[in-house]
Amino acid sequence: MRLLTVRTVLPEHRYDQRQITEAVAGTVRTDQRLLERLHSATQVSGRNLALPIEDYDRLTDFTAANDTYIATALELAERAVRKALDGAGLAPGDVDHLVFCSSTGVATPSLDAALAQRVGLREDIRRLPVFGLGCAAGAAGLSRIHDYLRAWPEQVAVLVCVELCSLTVQRDDASVANLVGSGLFGDGAAAVVAAGDRRRARVRRPDGPGRGPRVVATASRLYPGTSRLMGWNVGEHGFRIVLAADLVDHVKATLADDVAAFLQGHGLSPGEIASWVCHPGGPKVIETIAEAFGLDSGELDLTWESLRKAGNLSSVSVLNVLEETIARRPRPPGAPGLLMALGPGFSAEMALLRW
Repeated sequence: MRLLTVRTVLPEHRYDQRQITEAVAGTVRTDQRLLERLHSATQVSGRNLALPIEDYDRLTDFTAANDTYIATALELAERAVRKALDGAGLAPGDVDHLVFCSSTGVATPSLDAALAQRVGLREDIRRLPVFGLGCAAGAAGLSRIHDYLRAWPEQVAVLVCVELCSLTVQRDDASVANLVGSGLFGDGAAAVVAAGDRRRARVRRPDGPGRGPRVVATASRLYPGTSRLMGWNVGEHGFRIVLAADLVDHVKATLADDVAAFLQGHGLSPGEIASWVCHPGGPKVIETIAEAFGLDSGELDLTWESLRKAGNLSSVSVLNVLEETIARRPRPPGAPGLLMALGPGFSAEMALLRW
């Protein structure tokens, strides 16, 4: 499939990291020097939040937080889809398949049903809501629309990821995981429009400036016995973050071999990859990826930039890096690229790209 457009949308409420640190210090009882040190270590300069920062005081229970999630997620998702369709020169009625990924709120009917009606998608739209993949969902979502478009190459698919991480921060949790999360994760949405091989010729400007690469292969890796590394503890308090201190150790021990094996299966080595589209999980994760593959010449600059400007947007982040890569770092036709993200499970998702 060809990636036609990728568009990221952030909430309008923008704050620098110092403002957010001060707000967290006023609600979570903890050592302020520890909080400041943890927030500074994320290297995030500022983030966009679902609400004005003073309004978080009214989110006194999970119901209030989840109601806010539903309203805000729908608004951001609609904006992202409309921007992506406009960039692809397509109308809502052209879309055949919709994949919706999110792990920071819940709703039944799932939000993709309401989103389809707000955007004006057809009544026979095929929908796939995905919950629980966390940071890996942007890459996994690309894999799922790739699967679909291999079966239906004349069709168009849209992937939407929405995460409102700020709504999950726990006011009564002074754990290091919650403090790190309150300094690392941000809010946003992204949408991808993709077309199958038989549809591309019917889409305006398929090979014009800013065209996206093709997704030619995907892979998933699930690591048994590692569920404690990342996820949620779900209860009356809502979503309480699980973030193990030794997560990076697991990445160091496994990722390089798994990526090399995936690439070898397609006749490639890491040294031949021209574009590295990596999820900005955090400074230590990015540094581990750079060390594992010898990326010391700016290959991960856009990943670092996404982290610093917006924080870790969970499933949205890797799509934000993909959007910036298409716009600012296009490669010659045929050049290979690798997109990857890590998430709960613990798991890795990879996609081989060709420009």
